[in-house]
Amino acid sequence: MDLTQTSDQTISNDKQPDIPDETPPPHETESTEAEIVEQMPTDDGVIKTTDDDGAKTDDIKLDDDDDEEVKVEVSSPLPPDLDKVSEEIDQFISESSNLKGDDDESKPPDVPVFVEQFAVLVEAKIDEYDGGDAPVKWSQLAQEEATSFLDIVDRISKLFTSLCRFSSEYKYAYSISRVDGVLQRAMSYIEEEYKSILYDYKINTDSDITNSDTSSAKPNPNSSSSDTNQDAEQDSASESKPSEESKFPGYSEEIVATLNKFSKALIAGGYETECCQVYFIARRKALEESLHKLGFEKYSIDDVQKMNWEPLEREVTAWIATFRHCTNVLFSTERKLADAVFEDQPSISETIFSNLSRGMMIQLLNFAEAVSMTKRAAEKLFKFLDIYETLRDFIPLVEKIFLVSYADELKAEATLSRGRLGESMVSIFSELENSIQGDSNKTPVPGGAVHPLTRYIMNYLKNVGEYRDTLEQVFREHQMIERADSATGSDFDCQNPQAGQSNHHTSSNKLSPFETHMIKVMDLLDSNLEGKSRLYKDTSLSSIFMMNNGRYILQKIKGSPEINSLMGDQWYRKRSSDLRQYHKTYQRETWGKLLQCLNHEGLNVNGKVNKPILKERFKSFNALFDEIHKTQSSWVISDEQLQSELRVSISNMVIPAYRSFLGRFSQTFTPGRQTEKYVKYQPEEIETDIDELFDGNATPWGRKKL
Repeated sequence: MDLTQTSDQTISNDKQPDIPDETPPPHETESTEAEIVEQMPTDDGVIKTTDDDGAKTDDIKLDDDDDEEVKVEVSSPLPPDLDKVSEEIDQFISESSNLKGDDDESKPPDVPVFVEQFAVLVEAKIDEYDGGDAPVKWSQLAQEEATSFLDIVDRISKLFTSLCRFSSEYKYAYSISRVDGVLQRAMSYIEEEYKSILYDYKINTDSDITNSDTSSAKPNPNSSSSDTNQDAEQDSASESKPSEESKFPGYSEEIVATLNKFSKALIAGGYETECCQVYFIARRKALEESLHKLGFEKYSIDDVQKMNWEPLEREVTAWIATFRHCTNVLFSTERKLADAVFEDQPSISETIFSNLSRGMMIQLLNFAEAVSMTKRAAEKLFKFLDIYETLRDFIPLVEKIFLVSYADELKAEATLSRGRLGESMVSIFSELENSIQGDSNKTPVPGGAVHPLTRYIMNYLKNVGEYRDTLEQVFREHQMIERADSATGSDFDCQNPQAGQSNHHTSSNKLSPFETHMIKVMDLLDSNLEGKSRLYKDTSLSSIFMMNNGRYILQKIKGSPEINSLMGDQWYRKRSSDLRQYHKTYQRETWGKLLQCLNHEGLNVNGKVNKPILKERFKSFNALFDEIHKTQSSWVISDEQLQSELRVSISNMVIPAYRSFLGRFSQTFTPGRQTEKYVKYQPEEIETDIDELFDGNATPWGRKKL
């Protein structure tokens, strides 16, 4: 069809009724729709008219030869067909695209009458869905019907664009306004359905979210003497994985396909801003609900500063789970959703996703920064380490997740928070050293048991060992900062940080900053324990105290491969040698005195046994052994292996000597009451009583069985 020629279906400017000087505003067009439909020319050029009551009147035909000729028709025309009008609209759009619009020197074509017909028919279709108090939901439409409606909306969007090419032409003003009004109604309906579907999401509550990596080791300073295997442990971490049921967060693939069609329709209809705004707000709400589901709550810096550590520790655990789930799963699926919904608009998809994820990440980074600013305390170290590692692992991913403009900002924020956490951890270590050095408790531990300070420090260091690589990094970075701020150099080789991780006790190897601090902590603990051992008046009990604490330290070091390799074999051998020395001191001070009672010297005079001296020796032995048993049964050795080793060594030292002495001199006494009076113990009884030592049980009567 040639738009430049006049046909029977086109009302030329000189044959149409008088038109007011001003184009009716859009809100008045609906009141004249019935009149326009009834006056629409049919295929034969007849204009159907009715009176005000709707009664049939004459049909008027405009003749080509005589403008004034009137012809009466007795038949009524059929209403226009949407499919046929749609074909004409498509042809009009196609031919309009070949014209230059306002810049064309030729006279623009007249507006075809089927433009108005199409507007009326589309509006009627919209009324079917969006008319009345209960609009038809998109989900209620059949697939064919939904597809047809979107095709119609796409067609009227293109029609509006085509008409606007001639916006400077007065004769196009009414049609542009008319089509724009219909387009706005269509866009309004689609926007509402788009919004409704977007908000009808589901938050994943499966274990793949709740089982995110949420835990880390922490010290248990209050553990009891029998808690060797009950120290705080690091739970196994499981990475979050997206649900297998759907590639998209909260929507089925069919729903995402519908959202894609809606976004295309809205953007084509000039509603890009509204489309993006609705999508952004809906998905931001969904993301915030996801964070809440993971247990993360939004707190201000002041709120975090005021929180006690116990509730804040729980919040940190939730933060770690949330952060890792966002970077490992949530952002990935959110990007897929945006890419699918805005499939033909990659720039829109990228911008919306970056704005959404940036908003979430700023919330998370603000929390980390607030935690790093809280008061430093030893119990916070391990959660600080967890946050530090989370941020450290996140920084390399920033450029893969975000636009460059956002990536630089987020990297700077994450790096700043990580740096503050690192400085806090270095300070915590320094305060730990000061607390050991300043522990001047003058009350000795009953029974020479493991001191609470030893238990706390070693459990603490055991957990520290699990973060060895991270702490090495923290202390290296701290030293580099200090070197940058100071003109003095450092023995630590920053270019080769692994150089000090072998056996550092060899003089040719340099110590890393972290190793230096660890050795200092151990040396301070040793010095503190030596001072506390002097609180015992009994030298033997002092030796038991040092054996207990030394053995506990060695067991903890041996049980931590990281700390064991850090301290080195030479350090371990030196501490083992110290334990043996304490053992010898104990035997000499306790059992050496007892064995002096079994000395044969002075018992034989002129070939005969000096009976009074022998009696005194047995009496001294019995009294001293009773005292040792009574006293040392209340002493404590909690390590079963050390307890067994000590009892065996005592038995090996005492029993053979007593059995030999008894075998040689017991017959000197007169059998009966005299023998029972002085020979109070048999070797087997001595051995039984030795096995009762170090149980921590008081025996006020000396012997448990008489």
